Amino acid sequence: MAIHGIAHVQLAITPGGEDAARAFFTGLLGLAEIAKPASLADRGGCWFECGSQQIHCGVEDLIAPTRRHPALLADDLDGLRARLEAAGTPLATDGDLPGYRRFYATDPFGNRIEFLEPV
Repeated sequence: MAIHGIAHVQLAITPGGEDAARAFFTGLLGLAEIAKPASLADRGGCWFECGSQQIHCGVEDLIAPTRRHPALLADDLDGLRARLEAAGTPLATDGDLPGYRRFYATDPFGNRIEFLEPV
């Protein structure tokens, strides 16, 4: 048995939050939306391509704040940070990891997302 990688990460969005998720993940981050399978479409939410992985935004009535988060690789951290700042996205800086620069953003639902750029 072997684990080969991560297929997707699921983040929580509130009921009716699909347009806000699209504005953030497609509008600000540039991720392409992908169709959910018909068998899951009635649950709401939306899915996005993220490299060879996916981000699934699933509907939950209550979203508890947490430090758990996905970490997304970027190739223009400064440009991404400027775009998120201009949109009023809450950001936080932390110490860099060896080999990476990074910062955190909070999506419209309170999910923490780390952005990394190799140095």
